[in-house]
Amino acid sequence: MRGAPAAAPPAVSRGGSPLSRPPFPPFDAESAAQKVRMAEDAWNLRDPARVALAYTEDSSWRNRAEFFSGRAAIVAFLTRKWETERDYRLIKGLHAFHGACIAVRFRYEWRDAAGQWWRSYGNENWEFDGHGLMKRREASINDTAIAEADRRFFWDAPGPRPAHVPGLPETPF
Repeated sequence: MRGAPAAAPPAVSRGGSPLSRPPFPPFDAESAAQKVRMAEDAWNLRDPARVALAYTEDSSWRNRAEFFSGRAAIVAFLTRKWETERDYRLIKGLHAFHGACIAVRFRYEWRDAAGQWWRSYGNENWEFDGHGLMKRREASINDTAIAEADRRFFWDAPGPRPAHVPGLPETPF
């Protein structure tokens, strides 16, 4: 996959209110892959307020068994997540796309407060509005404990995955 930008671009806005975030649906292979990489880069920065700007004001989420909607709830969720999931590093990969929808596979590694390392595996289904903002996100995630010696994701964090680090499916389970 091509090199990643240093940071996810901000939403195009007027008067501080995000209006759009290109690329826009309907997606093709290139624009869908770009959207996935932009999301990966933003999540790896671990800035909840910035990440939330990629979602509609009333975005609907299912994350594991948690259901919520709205940017404020997204910020609260991501704040809790990254306080708990320390040293978080994420790789996302495009699985499929059609129209305004994208399916994503992902893996991430993190450690808990006790120092136990984890690798989380999952799938996401995304649906976008016409302005390129995500209006629905559904995530199914499984965690497995790993030894620190079994970690695979090494780059300076927080920050985007460098271009030389393989994405999915190149990264083994």
